[in-house]
Amino acid sequence: MTHLPEILAPAGDTQSFLAALAAGADAVYVGMKHFSARMQADNFSIKELAQMVELARREDRKVYIALNSMLKPNDPAAAGRLIARLARGVQPHALIMQDLGAVEMARQAGFEGEIHLSTLANITHPAALESARSIGADRVILPRELDIDEVRLCNDNCPEGLDLELFVHGALCFCVSGRCYWSSYMGGKSGLRGRCVQPCRRMYKQKSREGRYFSCLDLSLDVLARNLLGMENLSSWKIEGRKKGPHYVFYTVTAYRLLRDNPNDPKARKQAEDLLKQALSRPTTHARFLPQKQHPVTAPNDSTSSGQLVGKLTRDKKGAFEFKPRVALQTADFLRIGYEDDPWHRTVRVSKPVPKAGAFTLPFAKGRPPAAGIPVFLIDRREKDLVALLRQWEAKLNAVRTRSETSVDFEPELPARAGSMGKGFTVMLHGNIPKGRRGGRDGGVVDGVWLSPKSASISRTLVPRYSWWLPPVIWPNEEDQWKRLIVQVLRNGARHFVLGAPWQMALFPENAKIAPVAGPFCNISNPAALVVLERMGIRGAIVSPELSGEEVLSLPAMSPIPLGIVLSGYWPMGLTRNPVQPLKQGEPFYSPKREPFWARRYGQNTWLFPGWPLDITSHHEELKAAGYTIFVHMKEQPPREVPEPSRSSTFNWDLTLL
Repeated sequence: MTHLPEILAPAGDTQSFLAALAAGADAVYVGMKHFSARMQADNFSIKELAQMVELARREDRKVYIALNSMLKPNDPAAAGRLIARLARGVQPHALIMQDLGAVEMARQAGFEGEIHLSTLANITHPAALESARSIGADRVILPRELDIDEVRLCNDNCPEGLDLELFVHGALCFCVSGRCYWSSYMGGKSGLRGRCVQPCRRMYKQKSREGRYFSCLDLSLDVLARNLLGMENLSSWKIEGRKKGPHYVFYTVTAYRLLRDNPNDPKARKQAEDLLKQALSRPTTHARFLPQKQHPVTAPNDSTSSGQLVGKLTRDKKGAFEFKPRVALQTADFLRIGYEDDPWHRTVRVSKPVPKAGAFTLPFAKGRPPAAGIPVFLIDRREKDLVALLRQWEAKLNAVRTRSETSVDFEPELPARAGSMGKGFTVMLHGNIPKGRRGGRDGGVVDGVWLSPKSASISRTLVPRYSWWLPPVIWPNEEDQWKRLIVQVLRNGARHFVLGAPWQMALFPENAKIAPVAGPFCNISNPAALVVLERMGIRGAIVSPELSGEEVLSLPAMSPIPLGIVLSGYWPMGLTRNPVQPLKQGEPFYSPKREPFWARRYGQNTWLFPGWPLDITSHHEELKAAGYTIFVHMKEQPPREVPEPSRSSTFNWDLTLL
């Protein structure tokens, strides 16, 4: 086989980086102390990265650095200076990014490596690949929700100069990457900023049913990964896990190297499967990979906790907590007592070997578990052979000498406020054509509607009256349908479109007479991103509702295009392609704090809503004075069974978005 994809390993600390190299990873991706979508990992300094990249080069490996956080309005300058320092003193092989503003800063800073667009950028269908290439991307990381036929469709339609990367192993998110606002809406810790507190891992209840309905198993393509071989544009098999330890990294990299290099060898496949079972992941699933045999991504009534279950707590004769491990424990093994979402859970290091079924007493001084029967998980370990191997690689790393870091002189070119933005208007956004309304402008109010086969079938005389909204996510197997719907309403006079992702520009015919606006799901949050939108031919933007009030009010003074904002309505916690069974749509479900939520399916996606709406209408005049001209009210109506909201939310208006 002439084409072999690289094995791309995660590393959140130095030991995991060395484990990746020791296991034979072709490339390693890491994060920094700033602008990383995994801020809970240790991450690295410029000095550390320079040393790591140099070692990788000597070993004929690559290092990719993730700057894949959403940038706030004042972030581009700092991000640009950081990229300039990386370009001069580190020279990584690639930067991984989600934010258009970060891509623009890399261009301005003169970064000469590759630009890889993260799954958070939400590039989900073949035509979007053309848009990604047009802004300078060298690689696109595909979403985890694709089946093998859809991966092949993207591969077959990949434009020249672009290659693809796909996750083959690691954690799954229930919601689509880049379309989850759950953690942010519940308290200002944004997944798009690397701060997700994983509310999806908690217990939820609907009537008498209770379970971890949104807590995903880990993805493991394992032996199925061989089906990806031969896709000439799929250049990278990616392993998730920048918060994992060196044991996990070493075992998973070794396993997927075996599967890639020996696809027809049953012994190698068996060895790889055994290694993956020992990698201390969550229970695993093939997810949607096989379209004819899709696997569940959740197990609501079972444990989806990370690590290997090794026992349950009991009490000894003195009342102390202990457990009898189901496997022998080694010195320096790392245990977690309880599930991640248990507020009292804690981690413990094993100080000396414990035989299988021996007694291990837990010295709880505080934060005691509430009862016996609590599960104990092995989440990381340090085998003697692995420790010895890592010491050898650590000596190699310590022998690397890099030049001292030099300062850089970088100031970004950011836009000044454009001239007149025209008259402002309000959009009343409906799920479908509302009864008794004929669209058009009425006192500065415009009716908006989500484009769908049903809404597109209205009388052609009404089509020009509406603002047409494209969905936040489009999948490969429905791309042709959306192209046809767009052509249909264009022929009937539609001119105003709101994009669910900037890449959706590629769905429109060339020379289409339109005035496209980047919608709120594009997550536009800084002036550098607005520059890229304007370059793409986008005429306006509805900014991310995740920003604080101060940040929202600052943007119009730095924008070359008209800006809008969502003032009110039910903003979704997230969108998912995964089924939500056994939960019933139309009925509320509740968090551990008795907060109500509800779900509604549109096409292939289910939208998860909070039971209380977003409402910042009290700031309308303030927003107008700042320069906003488009004001959106989302008119989604909850099911009748959902209780009347006792409050509304200002989202992060009054908070500091972390």
